[in-house]
Amino acid sequence: MRPLRGISYKLASVLVFITMSALIKATADHVPAGQTVFFRSFFAIPVIVAWLAWRRELAQGFRTANPFGHFWRGLMGTCAMGLGFAGLAYLPLPEVTALGYASPILTVVFAAMFLGEEVRLFRMACVALGLCGVLVVVYPRLTVLDPAQAGYAEAFGAMVVLGGAMFSALAQVFVRKLVLAEKTATIVFWFSVTASVLSLATLPFGWVWPTPAEAALLVGAGLLGGVGQILLTSSYREADASLVAPFDYASMIFALAIGWFVFAEAPTWTMLLGASLVVTAGILIIWRERQLGLERARQRKAMSLQG
Repeated sequence: MRPLRGISYKLASVLVFITMSALIKATADHVPAGQTVFFRSFFAIPVIVAWLAWRRELAQGFRTANPFGHFWRGLMGTCAMGLGFAGLAYLPLPEVTALGYASPILTVVFAAMFLGEEVRLFRMACVALGLCGVLVVVYPRLTVLDPAQAGYAEAFGAMVVLGGAMFSALAQVFVRKLVLAEKTATIVFWFSVTASVLSLATLPFGWVWPTPAEAALLVGAGLLGGVGQILLTSSYREADASLVAPFDYASMIFALAIGWFVFAEAPTWTMLLGASLVVTAGILIIWRERQLGLERARQRKAMSLQG
């Protein structure tokens, strides 16, 4: 385990994914979300295949014993991407990032519902805190009767992004099932393939011919998506998940900087307050998971010594 290298990979992946979102946002007013999902997924495949070949895991990446599991994970993930990308046309980048933080909070809820995972009082309190933070971020967007505060487009965008967070949480539930029998390389490869194919179903709903500049941005977003996935996977190879996971929230710093300097998007106090609550809840959940993992490890060690 090399924790510093793991943290570096994680921060690099966060920066790459935020940059990818910025490229997509630059095209969001003209290019439909379904078409963007295709570019993001299809052009990530060559990067992932090259990485797997370099690691001599290409055959392992192609091989799967659970194609239906990959299909459902891909369907949830494709819906999450599509809704998240659609939200970029309506809301500032930092706000979309903040609302996306609802995903790990909802994962706790869905894991309890569908996987039978035990959710104790501490995690329930963290989930409640996180959802309160989401409401703080969303509330100004829902006051649609007051045009001075928000319009219908912004309210719609907020709901779309939250829908994406919900599907992202469901995708994580399917990933938790897949990792019991499938390799990481397999999950990464087949998600990109599945998302590329599923996104083609949106063709009848108005794909457009992108300008050369838009095409370059979309292809760049796909390539960055593949690089980000590799960096993310590498971070978890080098360090414990409980150590590197909190660095996901560095994305807010990057999103604020890009939003301010590239899109002239000034953050609001309500957005910053709500994001702080959601980040706090997420970090507390990660910390609690680490404590429970250490406790279970000590119990297993004690039992092995007794045996």
